[in-house]
Formats: sequence, structure tokens, C-alpha cells
Amino acid sequence: MPRTFVPVTTAILALALVLAACGGPGATATPSGATSTPPGGSTPAGVSGSIFVSGSSTVEPVSLAVSEDFKAQNADFGYTVEGPGTGDGFAVFCDGTSDVADASRAIKSSEAETCTANGINFVELLIGVDALTVMTHPDTPVDCLNLLDLYALFGPESDSIATWQAAGTFAAELGSTTTFPADLALQITAPGEESGTYDAFIELALADTIEARGAEEALRLPGPNYTASPNDSVIVEGVEAGAGSLGFVGYAFYAEAAAAGEAIKAISIDAGDGNCVAPSPETAADGSYALTRPLFIYPNIDKAESNAALAPWVDFYLSDAGIANVVEVGYVALPPADLAATRDAWANR
Repeated sequence: MPRTFVPVTTAILALALVLAACGGPGATATPSGATSTPPGGSTPAGVSGSIFVSGSSTVEPVSLAVSEDFKAQNADFGYTVEGPGTGDGFAVFCDGTSDVADASRAIKSSEAETCTANGINFVELLIGVDALTVMTHPDTPVDCLNLLDLYALFGPESDSIATWQAAGTFAAELGSTTTFPADLALQITAPGEESGTYDAFIELALADTIEARGAEEALRLPGPNYTASPNDSVIVEGVEAGAGSLGFVGYAFYAEAAAAGEAIKAISIDAGDGNCVAPSPETAADGSYALTRPLFIYPNIDKAESNAALAPWVDFYLSDAGIANVVEVGYVALPPADLAATRDAWANR
């Protein structure tokens, strides 16, 4: 069955609010006098100290832009923002090294358990929405793919598939009617296992077929036809190398590269209803694009008490001025109700 994007308020944010209410990972008592971050609130001034943010390369540009804006108003504030991937980010977050984890997927139960075992308390904050974008070279004669096609190209049973024609044969066996190009080598450059984008792609594009076929929850293994990289710039370079290329990144990276004249094009996605929908801020916002995903930050709430720079930085991140960076970078803003729920989750941490 095609997946439907569920409004964030009723799905994802429920997790953070339930954890805060019921004492799950990251839950703490509400600080005395805590109030919600005011919409349009001013940037805190006179903040000193530094923060370390690590995680999703997709969320990295947002956190970097927020930090630059915050630094402009606070000369003694310092920051390090890096994007090794969501999984690697949670690893250094849950061992207490970083102050904030950027994530392009929700934290896994195993990661939350590691945080809890290490005494790391956190709050999950939804900050925006992304259209995960499948792309190829403009000379590749493919403009739309369905979820069965994506399974045939990227899925765990496709390690030996080296051409688009072979992928088309497998897709037809799965029930697809898409016409694939003949005599065209397949060369994938895409995220590896350390990336939240990798996990999100499996969940959004492949999970139904994986479940139906009893297959492993993974992409094909890296090899001659699949170069895995956590670096979005490397993925774009791989895709622009020539006809037959294939990869996927967050929409902001695709849009920036396309605007710069890179030789790439987005592939529309058919979720199973026969409609080919292109990725865009509009189709992500209305949920019509099948590969729409949430974006998060996870602050360490104990460090928010001990590090004088961290809580003001998060306050600014969730203010109107800070959260505007989500759109400025190229992602999709939260609906007002969802932003309000995020602000409340932070205030009630």
C-alpha cells in the first residue's frame, strides 16, 4: 500500500510529548517558571560559552544558519556544527560528547536505550519537513519511478543488478509496469548506513515491499554499482557524472545543486496511485510527495542547565527568527500548530 504522510501533530510530536509526560527517555520535571518560547521572541543577548552539535547532514545547514545568526548577536558565543550522519550523531550524543543531535529521523529505541544507560536526558524537537529527493543525470531517460521500481534499484535483493534493464526486469516481476532504459549501466551514489537519510529512504520507499517479501531492512550492499557516502556533495558529484546515475539527498541539497547548474534532475515518485509527483516544498507541505520526512534536533536537557549557552541557543532556534532558517535553507516550515507543540515540548522539558 502507498504510504500517507500523517500530520506531524498527531503522529511524530506525540512521541516527544508522551515521553515528557510519562517519564520515558529524556523526560524530566518541568523547570520552575518555564514558559513556552514566545513567537517572534528577540534573540538572547550577552550569551557566552560554546555548543557542539553533531548528526544529520540534512539538518546541518539549518543548525549552522541558526548558529551564525545567534553568533551575530552574541560575540562571545562559539559553536561547532558537523554532519557525519544521524546515526553517528546519536552515537556521540548518547556518550555525552555533543550537546545536541541533529536528526533526519526519529531516534531509534536502541539509541534511546543507550542514552538512558549513560544518563543522557533529551527532548525530541521537530523543526521542519523535507522532501527526500531521488535524482539522476539529465541524460538518463527516466522521469518517474514508483515504489516497486525503487525497491528493484535500491533494495536488499538487488546487489547483483548492474543495469537499468536488469532492474526493470526485477521491477516487472514485482508488479511494476514502468519502462526502464535498455543498455544503460546503473551507477548509484547514495547515503550509507550511518545516515538518517538512509534509514528514512528505507522506511518511506521500501518498507512495504521489504515486509511483503520478508527481506532485510537495508539497501543493497555497497559495491561496484553502489558507492555509499555520508557526504551530500559527494552524492551530487556521483549523480552528475553521467547518464545512468542514481542517488538521493535532502531537497535543500538537490535544490542548491540544481540552482548552481549541476547536471542533475529530480525524479518524480508515483506512490502507487498512478500520479507522478515531483519533490518540492509545496508537495512536501501538503503530503502529496511520497518521500516526505520530518527533521529534528535533540538537545541534552541536563546540559541545557549546566551550559549557559545551550538553552538560549535552543530558545533562539525555536523563535520566529531562528526557525525561519528552515525555509531559508530550502526545507518546509512546520504548520503553526506543530511549531507550537515543539515550543511547548521544549518549555516543558
